[in-house]
Amino acid sequence: MKDSFRGQYTLEFKQEAVRLVRGGEGVSSVAKSLGISGQTLHNWVKADAAGRLRDVAGKTISAEQMEIARLKAELARTRTERDILKKAAAYFARESR
Repeated sequence: MKDSFRGQYTLEFKQEAVRLVRGGEGVSSVAKSLGISGQTLHNWVKADAAGRLRDVAGKTISAEQMEIARLKAELARTRTERDILKKAAAYFARESR
């Protein structure tokens, strides 16, 4: 089940994400590691280039909440990889008989 959670990130978080992309990492890999969508990060990079990257008004997400979201995304990817490996192992076990 996918949570319909729309995050509001601090300016520091956005700037750090943009810095990673400007440092040579790919948008998709940075977005995956931070647990945000690639399109969101792409928008932040464009806004930063135009000088329009700013903080959000209202409730912001704490560093702990961002880390929890990142870890949840990593756990979901790991579970998917595990399930794929289980299926592959079962397939090759049948093939070797």
